[in-house]
Amino acid sequence: MAIKLNAEIRKVAGKGAARAVRKNKNIPAVIYGEKKEAMSIELNGHEFEMLLGQPSLRTKLFEITTNGNKEDAMLMDIQYHPVSDKVVHVDFKRINVKEPVHVVVPVEVINIDTSKGIKLGGVLNFAVRKVALVGLVQDIPEKITIDLSDVTIGDTIHGTDLVLPKGVSLGLHQAELAFATIGGKMPEEADNKQAAAAATATTTAAPAAAAAKK
Repeated sequence: MAIKLNAEIRKVAGKGAARAVRKNKNIPAVIYGEKKEAMSIELNGHEFEMLLGQPSLRTKLFEITTNGNKEDAMLMDIQYHPVSDKVVHVDFKRINVKEPVHVVVPVEVINIDTSKGIKLGGVLNFAVRKVALVGLVQDIPEKITIDLSDVTIGDTIHGTDLVLPKGVSLGLHQAELAFATIGGKMPEEADNKQAAAAATATTTAAPAAAAAKK
């Protein structure tokens, strides 16, 4: 479902006009893209600040209404004041909801404590924490989850192993990325190496002991 925003069109652009908007506790913004002229708008500061608590805003569809006209857009950039950390400007890009968009979303691992590999003493290497996806904006998830329950020592989760929603595909160069690996040695492997080391030590020590008796 789209996030709905009401906005006012700014007839005057520039730094001075933007300062005047912020003085009224609102936020200057711009909508661009889809081969249309960029449009300067003014957002209700309180309403937009309230949205910042929502996760993954950059994967959401925004429906921005200005003077009765509606624009479908995605959030592209938020600029913050370096001292107060207040939002000082927002960029939106128009989209066609019937065409795929390219979006980067976070990757999350779950069931670490119950993972087969972790229980056996393995160590998780969570190497890639974001993935590029392609799909209709309404189909793009907030995040991709990797379930480690059945992942054991030596296993690697590549892009092709990720579970994606219907209609969503991986972006370029994502398929062979190693997102997560559980490293370490299997218990039997470690035991075999210890046994081999002990046998080698015994074999080496026997001739030495025999020579010492002569």
